[in-house]
Amino acid sequence: MASSEGPLYLGFDLSTQQLKAIVVDSDLKVIGQAKVDFDGDFGAQYKIQKGVHVIESTGEVYAPVAMWLESLDLVLSRLRDALPTPSFMARIKGVSGSGQQHGSVWWSDKAEGLLAGLSAEKEGGLKAQLEGALTYDMAPNWQDQSTQKECDAFDAELGGREKLAEATGSGAHHRFTGTQIMRLRRVKPEMYAQTARISLVSSWLASVLMGAIAPLEISDVCGMNLWDIPKQEYNETLLRLAAGGDSADLRKKLGEVLMDGGASMGAISKYFVSKYGFSGDCQITPFTGDNPATILALPLRPLDAIVSLGTSTTFLMNTPKYRPDGAYHFFNHPTTADHYMFMLCYKNGGLAREKVRDQLPKPEGGATGWENFNDAVLDTKPLGVEKEGDRAKMGLYFYLRETVPNIRAGTWRYTSNADGSDLREEKPQTSWNNKTDARIIVESQALSMRLRSQNLVHPPTPSLPAQPRRIYLVGGGSLNPAIARVIGDVLGGADGVYKLDVGGSACAMGGAYKALWAIERKDGETFDDLIGKRWKEEGMIEKVDDGFKDGIYQQYGNVLGAFEAMEKKILSEENQA
Repeated sequence: MASSEGPLYLGFDLSTQQLKAIVVDSDLKVIGQAKVDFDGDFGAQYKIQKGVHVIESTGEVYAPVAMWLESLDLVLSRLRDALPTPSFMARIKGVSGSGQQHGSVWWSDKAEGLLAGLSAEKEGGLKAQLEGALTYDMAPNWQDQSTQKECDAFDAELGGREKLAEATGSGAHHRFTGTQIMRLRRVKPEMYAQTARISLVSSWLASVLMGAIAPLEISDVCGMNLWDIPKQEYNETLLRLAAGGDSADLRKKLGEVLMDGGASMGAISKYFVSKYGFSGDCQITPFTGDNPATILALPLRPLDAIVSLGTSTTFLMNTPKYRPDGAYHFFNHPTTADHYMFMLCYKNGGLAREKVRDQLPKPEGGATGWENFNDAVLDTKPLGVEKEGDRAKMGLYFYLRETVPNIRAGTWRYTSNADGSDLREEKPQTSWNNKTDARIIVESQALSMRLRSQNLVHPPTPSLPAQPRRIYLVGGGSLNPAIARVIGDVLGGADGVYKLDVGGSACAMGGAYKALWAIERKDGETFDDLIGKRWKEEGMIEKVDDGFKDGIYQQYGNVLGAFEAMEKKILSEENQA
């Protein structure tokens, strides 16, 4: 339909530092967008830094929920002004979005009544009208580190970390909602007892918009360590652990999980109809976590992968295979039944590459440090093998304790034969120069991704080895041609390596697409079918490398076992120390 008359769809992204809103039409064209920057708009009022409060002594990191309420009013006001005319608000037929994963919001027994009573005719905005709706005015943030005791208990409860991952898709993590609930019940027992419902950040935002407490969503619920993914139900044993015995009470607080990611949960609250001009029949559809929303912004097909190259590094895949491990994460796919989102998270991403870059000779003649780094990467052969008979070079460059694998900060350099045999640590650890390090650090980050995703991929065609179909790069590192080359060398990518640009709003965009699919889908029409037909590559992606290179890809495969053995050796030495 023409953009002047057709339906529109709104997607939100409530992240740590911003609330974004984006409107698209049925052809996925962006019609308008707005954002609120928490520090810039509310920093002085709420005394936050980078969107949160931090208590160093306990490791607690949390955000004021009242700030989010004020931000919702503010972003909708800005969005109305950003659209071609305010009347466009009435054309929005569906709303979805994302919230930072793992965070929780704690509702009082007054919440349902206060949400139902929201009205633009009443004095005050959302913050004033929802006074008393919470038992805890803060929401724990994904950066929280206060739950080590609870993590130990979760990892042990089912017989070990791997057993927990088999059931819930992940080992225990500080940020996961189940451990957060367990700790808050311990340190704030009265608050816990008075809490009527617990929302995730995603379902909290949906609740405010619909004027009733929204159910948890099928993908975001997997970030709790409470949902049994193989059984598709809450794990009774883990509920009992988090609740201190009364699993029925915690189940009631959490409510049921909405299994259909495209269901309508009801119409938007009359507050938003009167105040901002929404249509009364605008539907609120399930909100999901920020990571699942990212894979909806493409849309990502099975065998496609996203590599996010920011300060940290994240690897995402859409896969029909559920093969969990305590070192990484599986979630239910947010729109496709019997599919999963596979996710790896690395702390040592861009920062580690910058450290290696800074060890290179200082550039001259106006060149940047990255130009030197790129030259060093591209001037070095794969695995540093310059001629036949040279040993393959591998290394780990961890400036922070890594999560995958859980190895302390440090630098290690190893070599092996070309077939991966005869693994040796190189001492002293200056056995090759800093230019070689530039190549090896990028290879090591890609080899770790390949190692941990190898059982999830299969040959795209009978004539090719198992590998991703396409690899999409996002984040600051996606602009670097040398990194793109190495990603393609190591991970393959039968259809190539692409830079993805959705204007920094992937999560909000994914939410808008999800709302569109929910409203416009025909019976049995999948998200990928509907969005895939309308999604246009032009202006969104750019091919930056050919991907799979016959011979080079196998060269890395030959040393993959040696790379894994190197990780295990370093880890065992740490455990023995």
